[in-house]
Amino acid sequence: MTAEVEQFIAYLHSVKKTTPNTEVSYRRDLLKLVQFLQGEGILSWDKVTLTSLQSYILFLEKEGKAATTISRNVASVKAFFQYAVAAGTCGENPAFALRAPRVERKAPGILSVQEMDRLLRQPDCSKPKELRDKAMMELLYATGIRVSELISLRLKDVNMEMGYIHCAARERDRMVPFGNTAKKVLESYLTKAREHLLKGKQTDLLFTNCSGGQMSRQGFWKLIKLYAERAGIDGDITPHTLRHSFAVHLVAGGADLHAVQEMLGHSDISTTQMYVTLAGRSLRESYAAHPRK
Repeated sequence: MTAEVEQFIAYLHSVKKTTPNTEVSYRRDLLKLVQFLQGEGILSWDKVTLTSLQSYILFLEKEGKAATTISRNVASVKAFFQYAVAAGTCGENPAFALRAPRVERKAPGILSVQEMDRLLRQPDCSKPKELRDKAMMELLYATGIRVSELISLRLKDVNMEMGYIHCAARERDRMVPFGNTAKKVLESYLTKAREHLLKGKQTDLLFTNCSGGQMSRQGFWKLIKLYAERAGIDGDITPHTLRHSFAVHLVAGGADLHAVQEMLGHSDISTTQMYVTLAGRSLRESYAAHPRK
């Protein structure tokens, strides 16, 4: 059964052009399902029924898995069986009527303008590493790009003269502008810190780790946590918090929603619309904390 899983992953990679992270998630979810099914005496995919899949969902619930995790597993299972039926591995799709648990969407965490200012002031720009960190945070907050896009940026993707970056996303390419604040920090990083971090290595990556290699998302997340602690900001701060804060602050400032959608790279405007509600809440909280005299 694992052979069919690997064939499915290869299909995702070569045909669907999925990201490595997506492929890792699908493989992990499906191999866990295989382990469960084999424990139940089911040794081939054409023997799987809706009842056996529902039993697996109950098993995940008893393990204490979160609704979001179970929903992701259901999505993985459904995608696999759609492929399996098309490939002739299964005659019928046992996952067709499989239902995921209801997931309550949690509003994303955002920082106030004052908190963002404190966060961005934490790096010591006299140190090459922290100047890099400052440039990365400023660019992330100035553009709202995803962390995966940030750490994958190449030198050729940045147009310093015109003040925009080119994001080559799988869905669609987009040009995202950035302001003078990010531009000045980027220029400083490129002239004073990047060569120091490269340690003689050659790469066209805009940002590298301290060994001259590509930074990881986890590595950047740790940096955000460090500077949030320095700034005295409580709560679960992630790199995505800067993306959400960027969008909310733009909308609160009166930016056109379609322009924000384009910068964020959302394919559906409904995804961007949640920032209207968050912007309204942010403004009310700001007024409550700093009422007019």
